[in-house]
Amino acid sequence: MEGVSAPRTVIALFLAVVTASAGLALGADINAILIALVGSIAAVLIAASGGEEESPPPPPPSRDMSRESDVAAAEVLEAVVEPVLIVADNRVVRANKAAHALLGNHIIGEDVRLAIRHPAAAEKLIHDRGEDSSAAIHLVGLGTRDQRWEMRVRRVGKSVRIVHLVDRTGSYATERIRVDFVANASHELRTPLASIIGFIETLGEEAGEDPAVRKRFLNVMFNEAVRMQRLVDDLMSLSRIEAEKYREPDTAVDLARLTREVCAEIASAQHDRAEHLILDIQDIRPIRGDRAQLSQLLHNIIGNALKYGHSHTPVQIRLATSGTRMAELRVTDQGEGVAPEQLPRLTERFYRVDSGRSRAMGGTGLGLAIVKHIVERHRGRLDISSVQGKGTSVVVLLPMVQPQP
Repeated sequence: MEGVSAPRTVIALFLAVVTASAGLALGADINAILIALVGSIAAVLIAASGGEEESPPPPPPSRDMSRESDVAAAEVLEAVVEPVLIVADNRVVRANKAAHALLGNHIIGEDVRLAIRHPAAAEKLIHDRGEDSSAAIHLVGLGTRDQRWEMRVRRVGKSVRIVHLVDRTGSYATERIRVDFVANASHELRTPLASIIGFIETLGEEAGEDPAVRKRFLNVMFNEAVRMQRLVDDLMSLSRIEAEKYREPDTAVDLARLTREVCAEIASAQHDRAEHLILDIQDIRPIRGDRAQLSQLLHNIIGNALKYGHSHTPVQIRLATSGTRMAELRVTDQGEGVAPEQLPRLTERFYRVDSGRSRAMGGTGLGLAIVKHIVERHRGRLDISSVQGKGTSVVVLLPMVQPQP
């Protein structure tokens, strides 16, 4: 039987790779397959190095075969994009590049509890007896303060374990956004609803007999109801846009003509600011878009410029080509402007620079969030720049329909 151990090792490695390839062909998760493959290779290498039963020591494998086994294990380990460590007798014996990037280049040979340096991870690794080694634990603050990781430990043989770290930061951030959105939407609806209920109760008492008081209260109730309706409309609009986010529009839209139409509609509704709209619109190639959503985008951007620009100051609307492929829409006002630290948050849902002023003007806090999602659906780009005391400029780049060769 001499000389058989090394060939068997290579054959076992080959079978492990074939098994993983079959799992991938059947649609299994790539990282799960790679982790299983790492475990298979680790088990094969352990078996090749000797078992518990007494047997005559086999002759050492050839240098080429040992090198092939090491290369195969290293390549499979590096194929996993998430941090993976192989631990033997509580010491890190192998780690992929992702693990080195997260934990440092010094971890090879270290005690795994010192390599990961997290109390919850140390607790798991100390008390892990193999009964429930697949149960995940969550690590907060590993790497950076805001990062969240899911750690899974899988046992291979008696003393070897595979530690797999999965980054869940994005999932937690998405859940946080969802929770904040529900809370903000509830608050925005609760405030006008409470006002309406309060005025109804007051009108049911003696105050309702006074015609002047009744008229004033009914006017407030009407305005609050309109505000709720506007908020619900914006929420439904945002939901529709997000539902269509990955379906690129396929209708050719004359953006120059649409911009002129929207400006005419706004001017007819706001007679006091109509003369302040300064148009510089060039005839450009059509863009591929959703006409209704682009009209909403124009209404939101131009409406914001009129609302937040100083009275009797111009709002400049310019449409031209940018390069050979993009249409550039630029809307500039002369208002108070926005502080640099607030600019990145302007497209967040319900974020307002001045909450009181925004609500007084009928804003819902969703206008620029809707604009951002419309631009994303049209495969465009949104840029907002501002200088405090001088004004704000909103630039939207949208791809034009390219001429057929």
